[in-house]
Amino acid sequence: MKILIADDDDSIRVLLQGMLTEWGYDVIAVKDGGRAWEVMRAADPPMLAILDWNMPGLTGPDVIRKVRAVPSPYPPYLLLLTAKDRQDDVNEGLRTGANDYITKPFDYDELRARLNAGSRIVRLQSELSARVRELEEALRHVRRLQGMLPICSYCKKIRDDRNYWHGVEEYISSCSEALFTHGVCPDCYTRYVEPQIQKVRRS
Repeated sequence: MKILIADDDDSIRVLLQGMLTEWGYDVIAVKDGGRAWEVMRAADPPMLAILDWNMPGLTGPDVIRKVRAVPSPYPPYLLLLTAKDRQDDVNEGLRTGANDYITKPFDYDELRARLNAGSRIVRLQSELSARVRELEEALRHVRRLQGMLPICSYCKKIRDDRNYWHGVEEYISSCSEALFTHGVCPDCYTRYVEPQIQKVRRS
């Protein structure tokens, strides 16, 4: 999975890049918030991002606000990695739209566990969006009959909205994707078909 690292500290950025590559991520590393925003607004952006708080140009929270301001069916998982460790800082970071918050110095195992959780969330969102698209596509192909249908009590024809009368089969076929196969119900077989058969046999 593609992941963005944005940190102006060269040593931390290089450390994270090597570590995440070893963990199997496709890493994009940048050193300022402006470049991070360019990566996140490009076509096919990373679905995971680790953002430092204080960076030249845009800060990590600035980047997060910009990302969250753009409607997307696939919201990325954004993690703030910062030396700001006060509870007020954590609350502010999460209010900007960050999914998670880790303070420096960080524990490698904790970071890996949180990224694994983020990866699972991203995959689930993608699967859910795909299912929603499939459902919407299916619904576009479904035409439902609803409301009251005027039907003749003698010939059983149905009147449409333009005051034309149609046979039941014709009307239902035109208003849905139903297909008809013909048969005879038991009552009609006894009432109509059997007498006709007996009549033919007698003749």
